[in-house]
Amino acid sequence: MASTLLELTASIVSSHASVSEMSSEELLAELQKVHAALQKLEAPAEAESESKAPAISLKKAFQPDQVSCMICGKTGMKTLARHLAQVHDMKPGAYRKQFGIPSSQALTAKNFSEARRKMAQDRGLADNLAKARAVRAAKIKAKAATEEKAAKPAKAAAKAAPKAATKKKTAKISAKAKKP
Repeated sequence: MASTLLELTASIVSSHASVSEMSSEELLAELQKVHAALQKLEAPAEAESESKAPAISLKKAFQPDQVSCMICGKTGMKTLARHLAQVHDMKPGAYRKQFGIPSSQALTAKNFSEARRKMAQDRGLADNLAKARAVRAAKIKAKAATEEKAAKPAKAAAKAAPKAATKKKTAKISAKAKKP
């Protein structure tokens, strides 16, 4: 594969050199720059092909007390979202798609999720959320009602303006007609 990369580099640089004059130093610099750019483009494709195989099985990755990363095999985590974002620059949806993880499978340890759910229930967070949503809905309705009230006089004024202008024009025309 390295020979094809070198051949491609030589072809690109020779095409560039045929169009513009280059010194030998510029030619060498261009060769290095193009070769480095092509290597960078080739590296992600190789990384993706290597990362397709999971480092750990799906069953072993999701344990009740911990979750493991199927890309690098790191274990002992309670949740995968932060690890995926920071280490692998990946979103949970892409991770699920890559390894065929069903959407019903949480990317957190089961015991961790249950403990957080219980804590939220104990603190009454669901009730607080319902109250906050009701207050927000009431504010939205009140705002819509005040905007509607403000719009009615503006609509009435808009309808009256053409009538008033027509009356003024009629008065001017009749005044001109009366003049001898």
